[in-house]
Amino acid sequence: MNFLKSIPSLLWKIWLVICFVLPFFILFPFFYLTLITKQFSLVFKLKRLWSRLICFGAFLYPKIRYESKKYKLPSPCIIVSNHTSYLDILFIPFYIDHAAAFIAKAELLKIPLFKYFFVYLDIPVNRKSITGSHKAFSDAGKKIDEGLSIIIYPEGTIHDKGKLGSFKNGAFKLAIEKQVPIIPSVNLNNWWFFEDFGFLKSNGRPGFPEIIVGDPIITKGMTEKNVNELKEKVYTFIKLELDKFNGK
Repeated sequence: MNFLKSIPSLLWKIWLVICFVLPFFILFPFFYLTLITKQFSLVFKLKRLWSRLICFGAFLYPKIRYESKKYKLPSPCIIVSNHTSYLDILFIPFYIDHAAAFIAKAELLKIPLFKYFFVYLDIPVNRKSITGSHKAFSDAGKKIDEGLSIIIYPEGTIHDKGKLGSFKNGAFKLAIEKQVPIIPSVNLNNWWFFEDFGFLKSNGRPGFPEIIVGDPIITKGMTEKNVNELKEKVYTFIKLELDKFNGK
């Protein structure tokens, strides 16, 4: 009986994968050309198009709200968010309007074709290696110097049922070192629509995921002594919004 109940969810998740893969193959020649010529602004515009094709094809309609009022994100900046689902990545281009690079797990380099994002733009990180982590954030600093924003999930991994894990320091050290604003964003319920723990049994459905984009946090004048304070401020904002959404 439980298996029968899971069939609609499974069918929708298969359809989501099709909506992901088919546009990617169509757009890949354009992705590759813009990546190798370092036209990163065009790469991100293509990502924005790809995200919309996936979402609208799979009947996902993200609702983006702002803490105070809608604004144009500063460039460069560091976008810091809780990580609840692969959908978190899919929805990023809905509220970023300029070129940005992801810091993500190095295992993605093993995926054919998709790896070219990490060869030319995005930043792979070996989470099991201290040296690998240092290199990733050093590379991120260079991207910021080139005018690119950086997208970081400071928990370092996806947690079950949207639970908020502890934050690592890297994103906050980098923001202070480069004196660029941090943009906190909150993925309120993405895991309801696509859960990452077991493709056959996990959540999968169309609907209206909700994201809150916080006000920019200015880091000018901050020093390394302010890292924990900055981290705590972002963590508290995200936790309070999650608790409010979940009725706690």
